[in-house]
Amino acid sequence: MENRNGLVVEGPVTHATGTAERDAAETMVARIIAKPGATFGADKNYDTRDFVAAMRKRKVTPHVASKDKGSAIDRRTTRHAGYRKSLKIRKRSEEVFGWAKTVGSLRQTKFRGSKKVAAQVLFTFAAYNLTRMSAAFGWRCSTA
Repeated sequence: MENRNGLVVEGPVTHATGTAERDAAETMVARIIAKPGATFGADKNYDTRDFVAAMRKRKVTPHVASKDKGSAIDRRTTRHAGYRKSLKIRKRSEEVFGWAKTVGSLRQTKFRGSKKVAAQVLFTFAAYNLTRMSAAFGWRCSTA
């Protein structure tokens, strides 16, 4: 999700392995984020030494929610007001998944196979973006 407007930028489909989310995030950051100084917001699952080091290596500041004990996020990140703001905005990404599960019927996919599920995810996130854009631009959809 792009933080400024809340639109979904990418949503890869992976096999659940325990590290699949972090691996996919690293791949997306490598492919999408081009400018140094960019930030990446995520939940506590991403607060690992390996992931934080990978983000710093790419010159991306990891704005991940820090664990209470043993956090890989240090003071050089948490001291900035942008970090606190990013944590608040990060919660919007959870809204995307909530919408996708309820309205977009991704709670239990109707398809089998990675390609078919990926197509359903792409379609669902495109529909979410259109819905979000219509609200942002003040468009009204008539059902009559």
